[in-house]
Amino acid sequence: MSTTQDSSQVFFPAEEEKIIQFWRDIDAFQTSLKLSKGKKHFTFYDGPPFATGLPHYGHLLSGTIKDIITRYAHNTGHYVERRFGWDCHGLPVEYEIDKTLNIRFRQDVLEMGIDKYNEACRSIVMRYSSEWRKTVERSGRWIDFDNDYKTMNITCMESVWWVFKQLFDKGQVYRGVKIMPYTTGCKTPLSNFEASQSYKDLSDPAVVVSFKVIGKDNLYLLAWTTTPWTLPSNLALCVNPDLVYLTILDAESGKQFILSENRLTSLYKDPKKAKFEIISKAKGSELVGIKYEPLYDFFYNEYSERAYRVLSDSYVTDEDGTGIVHQAPGFGEDDYRVCMAHGVLTLDSDVPCPIDEDGRFIAPVTDFINTYVKDADKDIIKSLKEKSALVRQGTIVHSYPICWRSDVPLIYRAIPSWFVRVTNIQQKLLEANEKTLWVPSHVKERRFANWLANARDWNISRSRFWGTPIPLWTNEDFTEIVCVGSVEELEKLSGVSPITDLHRETIDKLTIPSPSGNGVLKRIDEVFDCWFESGSMPYSQSHYPFENKDLLENKFPADFISEGIDQTRGWFYTLLVLSVHLNGVAPWKNLICTGLVLAADGKKMSKRLKNYPDPTLILSKYGADALRLYLINSPVVYAEQLRFKEEGVREIISRIFLPWYNAYKFFLSQVESLKKDDGIDFASIPHHVSKSNIMDRWIMASTQSLIKYVRQEMDQYRLYTVVPGLLKMVDQLTNWYVRFNRKRLKGENGVDNRLDSLRTLFVVLLDMCRIMAPFTPFITETMFQSLRNFVSAHTVERWEVSDYRSIHFVPFPEVEAEYFDTAIVRAVQRMQTVIELGRFIREKNGISLKTPLNELAVIHTNPEYLDDVNRLSSYIKDELNVRNLTLTSDENKYGVGYKAEADFKKLGMRLRKDMPKVKKGLETISSSAIKEALSSGELVVDGIPLKSDEINIVRFFDKLNISADLSETSYESHGDKDVLILLDVNLSPDLIDEGFAREVINRIQRLRKKAGLQAVDSVNYYLKHLLDEQGHLSRILESQKAFLEKTLKQPIFAWEQKEKSNDQCFIEEDQEVGECKFLLGLSRPRAD
Repeated sequence: MSTTQDSSQVFFPAEEEKIIQFWRDIDAFQTSLKLSKGKKHFTFYDGPPFATGLPHYGHLLSGTIKDIITRYAHNTGHYVERRFGWDCHGLPVEYEIDKTLNIRFRQDVLEMGIDKYNEACRSIVMRYSSEWRKTVERSGRWIDFDNDYKTMNITCMESVWWVFKQLFDKGQVYRGVKIMPYTTGCKTPLSNFEASQSYKDLSDPAVVVSFKVIGKDNLYLLAWTTTPWTLPSNLALCVNPDLVYLTILDAESGKQFILSENRLTSLYKDPKKAKFEIISKAKGSELVGIKYEPLYDFFYNEYSERAYRVLSDSYVTDEDGTGIVHQAPGFGEDDYRVCMAHGVLTLDSDVPCPIDEDGRFIAPVTDFINTYVKDADKDIIKSLKEKSALVRQGTIVHSYPICWRSDVPLIYRAIPSWFVRVTNIQQKLLEANEKTLWVPSHVKERRFANWLANARDWNISRSRFWGTPIPLWTNEDFTEIVCVGSVEELEKLSGVSPITDLHRETIDKLTIPSPSGNGVLKRIDEVFDCWFESGSMPYSQSHYPFENKDLLENKFPADFISEGIDQTRGWFYTLLVLSVHLNGVAPWKNLICTGLVLAADGKKMSKRLKNYPDPTLILSKYGADALRLYLINSPVVYAEQLRFKEEGVREIISRIFLPWYNAYKFFLSQVESLKKDDGIDFASIPHHVSKSNIMDRWIMASTQSLIKYVRQEMDQYRLYTVVPGLLKMVDQLTNWYVRFNRKRLKGENGVDNRLDSLRTLFVVLLDMCRIMAPFTPFITETMFQSLRNFVSAHTVERWEVSDYRSIHFVPFPEVEAEYFDTAIVRAVQRMQTVIELGRFIREKNGISLKTPLNELAVIHTNPEYLDDVNRLSSYIKDELNVRNLTLTSDENKYGVGYKAEADFKKLGMRLRKDMPKVKKGLETISSSAIKEALSSGELVVDGIPLKSDEINIVRFFDKLNISADLSETSYESHGDKDVLILLDVNLSPDLIDEGFAREVINRIQRLRKKAGLQAVDSVNYYLKHLLDEQGHLSRILESQKAFLEKTLKQPIFAWEQKEKSNDQCFIEEDQEVGECKFLLGLSRPRAD
């Protein structure tokens, strides 16, 4: 924008650093809390991160959204407490210590001592806390670090105990053996939602194994498995009762095999060419009870009477394998269920699970003892070959769950664990979720609702060390269980006081007398799944109910939470389960669910691959505001993926910040000029907005529309729609209002006009700062620190604030309906359309806007349209640089014709085969018939009626039909569906001369900008001819002298005058316009 300050010198990151220091100096965040004390509470829950790693873009995204929402809530009249929290327990911390101390097995920890191990964990928990604090502050987020909470603090841990005791007392906790996902890398079971967090494509062996049928010399059942290591624990085979199974005689081996009739491909590559004979067919139900010889006899003595037989269940399919599934109930959930249902297992029998916590075989599987299960696959396959039981061998690549921490493939194994009941509250979970607002809604309605509908009981126990111990004291057979819900209760029951820590090293040694008098009860070994702690944070962060007893009345449920889409199976889920159990409602009202931030290549961001820019570098290079807007203006706020691209952040600066900042700097320069030129101090005059100028009224109406729009979108938590609205407003302000009113703003239309435009610009800039403060806290603060000098006492009184040192102490603007004016908005939109059409014609014909043209004709049949354009005719003539503007409805005079094109999207489905006929017929319809269709609403083509909204009617300019009195014009046309314009592109000599003069003015203005001059700085202009063979330059400088002096407000002196006066130029530069070359110089006027 040529009229504004050159903002290329502003470096937004440096400005942001100044603002951070300013906020520190005035203790801005705490001051804002004090100013809002006593207002309605807005409650926000923050999912606590681990401080064992540095913050990444996912954290910055989440933090930005949380900061925007909480700032907006504060600015709209709420008290918003914001405390930072730290997730301190769990696998992430233990995994780091295990790597550091080279701990491989559970025994290593026990030998080291739980106290020393936990102390090592404690020492790294806050490793990067200072980096987190620095990055969070640098990102512009306001949150309380000094009053933070840590899940390892006794206050948090005690509240977690209280939550658990509520569940226990309600009968919602039980101990059971279940087949659970298990990580040998971290040596602990995982919950089902943890197991679903990470998958990889892995290659595993795929083998077909034969089981010899007892009592038949040559008959074998065939089973297929991708986990050969589970075969030593086989107790049964399972078929589908409704599938058809074949008994075949294999020609190659001479053996008879039983398998599904649809799975011959598991045995033969091409069954049609294979040599085999079908002996018989039978349904699966007819195979039930067949006994077979076990492959291994490790469990034969214990299970021989009820195991090693064929069972049936509908979970078996013929989609892969042989249609017969081998059952190892210690390593498969369906296996366990089927074996229990058919009496292979009983409630009081042990489940064969012959591996230790590290995934190594133990007795009685002596053949493979101490071998890691996945490593044992090859040994077991070799063993099967030796037993002649291996029928087919291959490999399969499939998606397999991976430990989200150690990156080791999970196994499924029977584990005695403690569970919270979930299946019994599934419907309540769904109902509670339904009453909440999610953005986007489809995550709530599909992904999360589906997860809830299939939720299983939650394994909340972990066989680990660094965590909140589960507060259960039991006897050896678990017939007596005492659940402790507080420190005070434990002190009373154990007789030990004071208790100042609740970690294992402190409380494992404490015993409780048996209530029945049978000795003492000891605490169980397990600690809580850290997700249980995260789900308890609404209570634990406030040490509820031991303190803040009004929590449920005033701060529950939360007004707002936000995290990534992965938390649908994590934090969102655990929060909901615990809240519904405890309170019967969802713990949040509104939720924003974000997608994943990926590298530019679409891959996961990787430190090893270095496929993304360091967040701290982006912040120091472009600033936090640019990164914030880039993130919230992306698909990631709609739970979709974002491919992070640095140029996207850069574009925010060029498209939004620089134009916006330019308008702000231009305002300041004109306020300074006002004082110099007219002796008026802008700060001392009333700032009421005049309604006499149509553009003033329009930009005020546009601002009110933006306020209304942002309020409307923010009330529905749709952050992703705000940035497009801001982009439009910045464009309206800089490219339309300031650009079109520069003469008024610079005082060329008189002082009163200047004051009106400056007042309007000030109010709009101030309102934009107030609107955008939650989104871009830095640039709005920077602008406000200058704008606040012009804020009147009356305005401050309206704001109802006692302190307005910061934009963030000032309320979000209310909608002022008096400034809405639909007629004005409509008129300006029509003006903008005409101007954009005219720009297109100029650009198409290579004619600069600096070269004036003789005539612009606007053709429209609606008088209202022409009246609107006429109201703004001076702006159109100035912007398009035309001398005459013709407004007409006489389409015949200007050769306007009509043509129609089919809307294929609308007509394609309806007409189908008739579509080509209609397309061809439209080409022959007359212009008058098409024009008639506009008013009648229908056009008949080859007997087929078409509605006007099914065709695209276009006006066009037909030079052959133009009126005779216009034959000398050189019109070029352009239009949209509404209006057609004609621009006379004939360039007469006088038009060319004026265009040249405007180009000279432009070169002078550019040289001023290059010299860093302000609008109020007076200088002398000198020009020296270097090349002017035809005398064009001399002639134009003389013929356009009055125009040049009026525009520049002073003459251009010949270079000889500079030399005579001994004046010294402080900047000189060669220029070239057309075929002319000249030297421009600027000097400062001498003081008299």
